[in-house]
Order: sequence, then C-alpha cells, then structure tokens
Amino acid sequence: MCGIAGIMMKRGHALREDVLDRLRTALHHRGPNSSGLFRDGPVALVNTRLSIVDIEGGDQPLFGPDGLVLVANGEIYNAPELRAAMPGYPFRTLSDCEPMLPLYRQYGADFADHLRGMVAVAIYDPATGRLTLSRDPLGIKPLYLAEDESCIAFASEPQALIRAGLVPAALDPALRSELLQLKHVTEERTIFPGIRRVAPGETLTIEHGEITARQRLPEPGSAWRTAGQVPRLDRPALLEQLEQVLLDSTEVHLRMDADGCLFLSGGVDSSLLLKLAQQVSRKPLKALTISYGEGQRGDESEAAVRYAESLGVDCARVRMTAEDFWNHAPAVAAAIDDPTTDAAVLPTWVLARAAAARGEKVALTGEGADEVFGGYTRYRRALLPTLFPRRKQRRGVFTESGIPLDRFGDWSAGYFAVERRQRALCDTRPQLLQSIDMAERLPNSLLIKLDRCLMAHGVEGRTPFLDREVVRFACGLPDRLRVDLRWGKVLLRELLAKLAPQARPYARKRGFGVPAGRWMQDRQRELVPLVAAQPGIAAVFTRDEVARILGQAAEQEQPAWSLLFYALWHSHHLLGLRSEGDIAAVLGSAARLG
Repeated sequence: MCGIAGIMMKRGHALREDVLDRLRTALHHRGPNSSGLFRDGPVALVNTRLSIVDIEGGDQPLFGPDGLVLVANGEIYNAPELRAAMPGYPFRTLSDCEPMLPLYRQYGADFADHLRGMVAVAIYDPATGRLTLSRDPLGIKPLYLAEDESCIAFASEPQALIRAGLVPAALDPALRSELLQLKHVTEERTIFPGIRRVAPGETLTIEHGEITARQRLPEPGSAWRTAGQVPRLDRPALLEQLEQVLLDSTEVHLRMDADGCLFLSGGVDSSLLLKLAQQVSRKPLKALTISYGEGQRGDESEAAVRYAESLGVDCARVRMTAEDFWNHAPAVAAAIDDPTTDAAVLPTWVLARAAAARGEKVALTGEGADEVFGGYTRYRRALLPTLFPRRKQRRGVFTESGIPLDRFGDWSAGYFAVERRQRALCDTRPQLLQSIDMAERLPNSLLIKLDRCLMAHGVEGRTPFLDREVVRFACGLPDRLRVDLRWGKVLLRELLAKLAPQARPYARKRGFGVPAGRWMQDRQRELVPLVAAQPGIAAVFTRDEVARILGQAAEQEQPAWSLLFYALWHSHHLLGLRSEGDIAAVLGSAARLG
C-alpha cells in the first residue's frame, strides 16, 4: 500500500523539482516506510511506500528489463498465480505489483483485465514516452487527475495536488450543494474544480501531456446479466459454493508479510469474515471493536468480544468518548480531503489509530457486503409495488430541516445521471439500487472513508467482500437470495447461521454506529456560535438554521454532523487552517478569518 503521484509536462514547459518534493511530502502518511522518485525529462513518478509484501525488496519505482517503470498503490492478490504463468520472466523482487510490468508489455492497456486486487497504478514507457494510469474496477484504491496548460498530474489524494501548487484550493458551489444533500460528490467530479477522479476500472493513455486514449472495464452492475448460471444450483449447493468463494477471497486477502487485524462490529459481515479468516489464516488472528460506553447507541462491543472469544480470537475493545470526538473531529475532517459526510468516519478513524498503535499494518473490513449481497432496507422496499410517481429530486439530508430547497439548486442531477446509466444494466429494482451503490456510493463515499481514515495512520484496509470473484458470484444470484421482504443478505445470513450461529445472524443491523448526535447536542451552546460563524457555513446557512439543526442533533444526527463536518473540512482544506486542536480551537480560528 502506497501513495503515488506523477506529472507529465506539455511541450515548452519545464518540470520543477520543488513540485516533486511537495508531492512526496504530502503523501508521506500513506507510505511512511520508504519513498522513491523517477524522472525522465518531462516525466516524473513519485512513490511513498507502506511495506506489506516483500518488505525488504519491494521498494518502488519498480523497473522492467525493457525499461518500463511502475509506481502502484494497492495489492495484487493473484500475483503468485501471475508469476507462475510467466516462468521465463526475470523478476527482480517478490513484490505483488511487479507482475503488472510483463502484463503491460504483453497486453498494453488491457493489462488491467488480468488483475485480481485493488490498485491504482502508473506505468511509464520511456521508449515511447507513454504514461498509462489505471484504477481497479470497484474503485477501492483512489486516483485523481489534474490538468492545465502546462502539464497533466495525478496523485492518490487531491490534497497532494493542491499542496504541490498544481491546483488552487477552490470550491465548486454546485458540488458543495451535492455534498451537503447527498453526503458525497458523484461520478468523476470532485468538489475541487480543477481535480477529477480517475473512474473505477478506467485506464488512461497519456502522451506529451495529453490524454490520447480512454478505456474502461465493465461496471459492476453489468455482471447481473453476464454472470454464470449460479441460480440453477439448489440451495445447499449454493451455500457451499458461497462458502468456498468467500474462503478463497479471505485467504488471498490475508497474503501479507506484515501484521494485520480485523475490524469487528458485531454485525453479519465482520462476524462472517472473522470466522472465515480463522479457517484460512496462517497467523493468530487479532480483532478490534469499538465501544462508546455502557448504554450508548451503537455500542455492540460486548457482543463482539463475546463472539470473538467463542472462536478463540483475541479482540481488543477500543473506547471512543465524547472528548475523543471533540478533540479528534478536526483531524478526521482534514484526512477526508475528498469529502464524505458519513459519520462512520469517526469510529473508522479511531480503530485505525488503535491498529497503528498496536503495530498492525493491515486491517480486514466488511466494507461492500451490504452493496454486493443486498443488505440495506431500501433494497427490500424496492420489492414492493411502486405506488407513487418517481420524484424529480431525491430527498436530501436537509430536505426536511426547514431550509429553503432552492438554496441547494439541482443538487440531485448527478445521482440521476448515475441512475440512468445503471438502469440499462439491470432487470429488477433491487438490482438497480445495488448497481447505483456499487458504482457510486462505494467508490465515492464508503471507500474514500476507509482509505483516508486508515492511510492517515499508515494502515492498509482490505475488503474481501469486494473481490472480483465474490462480486461475480453475488451478481449471479437471483434477487430472492440477496434480499426478501424480511431480510437483506439472505444467503450471507444463512452461511453465518451454518458456520457460527452464536454470531446472531438475524439480529438487527447496527455496524459501527456512533452517538455523535448526542455528543453534539450536549455541547450545542458552544457549537452553535462557532459553526454559524465559520465562513463556509455562513455562506449557506443562517445562524437560526444552524441553531435549529444542532438543537435537534440527538434525534436528527445527519444534518447536524453534515454541518459540523463541513465547517471543519472547509476550515482546513479551503481556509488553510491546521487541524491540530479541538473543535473549538479550529472553528474559533476560522470565525476570526470570517
């Protein structure tokens, strides 16, 4: 796992060394173990490495015998199989990323078709002057692009492009509205006008500082129609096949030379993952769960510890308090440079910090199981007949907060564009909602949260439920085995009931819920003037609106958290304030600037 960046100058423009230094410094947290730099005339590649596989010999850039140069962020889980299929290639390291060099030489831009893993990669061919960028099909690993009249540049995080002076720290007001109402920015756009995401599954060819070719792997939703005939098997056979598919995915996700752990929420996904990992792990397993204190909403730590103990697995309980929230929320907002207002960033950050403190470099998580296997309530509702006409605009975070809706403009246009594209791939309404989430919510919200919270602490997140073989299997199931009117993740729950019934496979879903609403409301007198005076908030909301929203935080958490997160995020990423200090210190400084 690494941070990567690079730049290709256009004709007539020179590459400055200080830009490379700033890129490397900005990405240091993603790869604290080593860094590397390659430069060839107008082209430069930068890497900061978190060493997971081939700890001693896998430093980047990696070089092929034919002159190819590679920097990559991610893990290629089928690297051993790829190496075995290339017995004559003179590999120089044991790195899981090195097989991409001969794959690229053999298949060109189609090399990504052969990868099983999570990766954002740049490959440069000095012989042709061609730079190729590619991102995995589910968008597990991030990659961003910026272009102006002098160059084209890429990086693992937008903040690196900004800190290098390649893009100004500006804001798109329309996408601010989308963020506030939808909780993230859709498609390839970012809230920064000069930066876009490389799309999941996209491969770009760049020559002389210009994009000359684009191609994209099929979107996850296309698998509904292209998957094999899994539904023809009987129920017991399907359950057995699901177990084998998940065991295989878990095994390859545990391929590492560093220490790792598992984030255990007590829900279906992480409980099943722990049981599977116990069966295939070559090392003693360790788990982490989070506690908010006795009686707090969302605290399932006692049940999680009990379950882990029933499997003979050590599970540490990590405590998050209201004071932790107050002291660390600014640093969380600073880490999420491509913003998402999902409150789950808070416990994810705390667990990542605890993992790093224990010397863990890898964390397995259940991310993606809900989207792939049909876990959300809205998928069940989609089975019901449609009684009302489709809304012209989605219900947003602030739709029922008494805020005039015209203040946010046509904020749902991006979502509906995704919906139109996915509709062509799907036969049923549950498939459509799952496809939208896999194409949109996963890469542009949930996986950003996971990547930034963990990488801020030098920890790699791995997601066995988002393995390509798992997704293909899940998309080959009939709807009734993913979701019915009573349960989501139907077949997944059945497997957990078979393997570990003590995990309560039919308990109500909670995940890593955090009582942020109660914590905000308890300090609303202090928060209201600080949040209302923050320049980014004052540009959109009145003081009375801020007071009303924060005063209802315990009952309506999301609007309140969206306000506070955006205030902290804007203070750091737009106003340039440091994130050290608690909420009062950061927002007090922002108010003085306003």
